[in-house]
Amino acid sequence: MVEKTLIDDGGVLVYDPEFLSVGEADVLFTELLQAVAWKQEGGRGRLFPRLTAWYADLGVRYSYSGVTHEPVPWLPALLEIKNRIEELAQAKFNSLLLNLYRGGQDSIGMHADDEPELGTNPVIGSVSLGAVRQFVLRHKKTRERRTLDLSHGSLLLMSGTSQHHWLHGVPKTRSPVGQRINLTFRRILT
Repeated sequence: MVEKTLIDDGGVLVYDPEFLSVGEADVLFTELLQAVAWKQEGGRGRLFPRLTAWYADLGVRYSYSGVTHEPVPWLPALLEIKNRIEELAQAKFNSLLLNLYRGGQDSIGMHADDEPELGTNPVIGSVSLGAVRQFVLRHKKTRERRTLDLSHGSLLLMSGTSQHHWLHGVPKTRSPVGQRINLTFRRILT
C-alpha cells in the first residue's frame, strides 16, 4: 500500500513498500552486485563507510563531499527502473547514485540532497534492495525525527521542500544485517 506523508515545512514523502515484487527485487539485487563496478571512495580525508557507483546520461557529473562522479552509461536494468519511477513520480531523472551497504557498520551520515545543481525542490527517487535498514529523517530546526524501515524492493520518493528543511541518513547498526543496495535517482541541472 502506497503511503503519502506531508512533513513539516512543505516536504512530501511517498513510500511504496512493494514497488518491485520480491522476485524482481531479488533478480535486480543479484545483477547489480555482480555487474556494477563498486568503488570505495572518500572525501575530506576519509573513506566513505559504503561502496558507491554512478550512472548518468552523457555529460552529467555530480560532486559532493569532495568527490566528483563521471558518468557511466546506464545498464538496461537501471534504465527500466528509472522509467518506472519517472512515470510514478511525474519527474525526469538523468542520474543515479548507487550505495552498497556491506553490513551494519556501513552507513551514510545525516545530509540533505541540496546541492545547487539539483535545483529548487528536487525530486529524489530511492529504491532499496536487500537487507532492511532504518532510514532516519531529522528536521533541521525543530530536530523532529521520523524513521522508516526500508524494505527489499521498496521505493521512497522525497519531494517538495524536503531537502531544504530535513536531513536524512542510514545509521550504523549493531544488529546483524545482510547487504543492502540503494539506488538514488536524481535530476542534475546541466
